[in-house]
Amino acid sequence: MKVLSVFLLCLLIPVISLADDCLVYKLTPKVTINTPSWEKKVVQPLQKMDVLHGDVIATMVDNYEITIDITSIEDGFCVSLKNVDALIGYSDFLVQIDISHKIDSCSYNAILQHEDEHIRAYLSIIEDNQDLLKQSVMSAADSVIPIFVHEYQDIESAIDKINEQIQNHPDIILLKQRIKADEEIRNKRIDQNDNGDNLKKCFE
Repeated sequence: MKVLSVFLLCLLIPVISLADDCLVYKLTPKVTINTPSWEKKVVQPLQKMDVLHGDVIATMVDNYEITIDITSIEDGFCVSLKNVDALIGYSDFLVQIDISHKIDSCSYNAILQHEDEHIRAYLSIIEDNQDLLKQSVMSAADSVIPIFVHEYQDIESAIDKINEQIQNHPDIILLKQRIKADEEIRNKRIDQNDNGDNLKKCFE
């Protein structure tokens, strides 16, 4: 067992040494944050909805397009993170209004107006957290250490690993949790502040 342990250690030392050689090629990644353009679609499900009158389904996206720097060294390549172009925000809003409300009727428009408030709340989350978005992505990007690969064809898998490291970074995970918490708080506030007077007027 001791002989085997020594043999394995001897195999690991050259790999560790080559990985360390890549540290000198670590860059300070440039980070840009963009917000996706979004679309709103209004539908009326054929079956009666479980909710009272309507709701909004928001599609959140967080994509990270990365640019890497490849340096050829002895026995392989160093793959370093150079740029991160992050796309974070809401891309689509699906507004559902109960089929009992006729299109363009008073009640339909009152519900649509209420759901538009929810959409504005979603969008305000991204607007209000721009500094946090930038800090979180910068922290995740800066934590990425260059990856050593022996073969050129292994560079693609190194890029996938770098992207995975960014998305699984604690600051990115906390960012998503913060956005989710903000969604609940702001949506709940809108519903609590709406006494339903606009909708009631439609039936007087």
